[in-house]
Amino acid sequence: MEKYQLALITGGSSGIGLALAKALIQEGLSLCLLARDIPKLEKAQTEVAALAINGDQKVDIISCDATDYQDLSQKLSRWTAQAGVPDLVINSAGVTYPGYFPDLDLDIFHWQMDVNYFGTLHVIKCLIGDMIKRGSGTIVNISSQAGFVGVFGYSAYGPSKYAVRGLTDVLRSEMKPLGITCHIVFPPDTETPQLEFEKELKPPETKAIAGASSVLSAEKVAESILTGVKKGKYVIIPGFEGKLLYRVIGILGNLIYPIVDWMIRRAQKNK
Repeated sequence: MEKYQLALITGGSSGIGLALAKALIQEGLSLCLLARDIPKLEKAQTEVAALAINGDQKVDIISCDATDYQDLSQKLSRWTAQAGVPDLVINSAGVTYPGYFPDLDLDIFHWQMDVNYFGTLHVIKCLIGDMIKRGSGTIVNISSQAGFVGVFGYSAYGPSKYAVRGLTDVLRSEMKPLGITCHIVFPPDTETPQLEFEKELKPPETKAIAGASSVLSAEKVAESILTGVKKGKYVIIPGFEGKLLYRVIGILGNLIYPIVDWMIRRAQKNK
């Protein structure tokens, strides 16, 4: 990552965000990790800083809820005034809560849209003006494979990740002439605290569909993301199965729906 010196990672205290931080610190970047939980942030800061390859690297932390735009804006402004505007912004913070649509409270839909979509939007809004003035920067938004195919049981999560995809598609077009590069990432199920949390919440049909695919480590996903950024890929899909699914959906178009229906019927028979 030779052209980058400073990166901001949301959700940087665990999961994919933390794995990205550990990879980037070993490439010589200084970092800022943004998340809500202070103890987790401090633990991540210690772990990441221990991997620095030179004495000039810094690992800052910001405890903030990205859904609170006013607080986020103030804290990011204070940080950028001292550290500078980041060259690389990675929006990795996200939440999920699967379940049957009729059983999910309305608050769960708002919560996931607030964190997954508006949290991503808020971070970009806070920083984009200075990135445009500088005429450079890279934005990496992490969606999900549930952001390009509707997955049974993810009626709250999927739309929030589709929204991240839509935002990134528009930003790619608008920001490219201004010197800013955007990337969208569609990771599969990944070994993270979030995946562990949702295990008991998934409907049987969701478990059956997800069980047909491999689970990747956070480190493997982080490696794929950084490789994709280096190669200038707009769409980054870690893992062979995800790449295949994305291409098959592109080829089949609406014919994918009968296949999905068949998978659900089979899962329901085996409940």
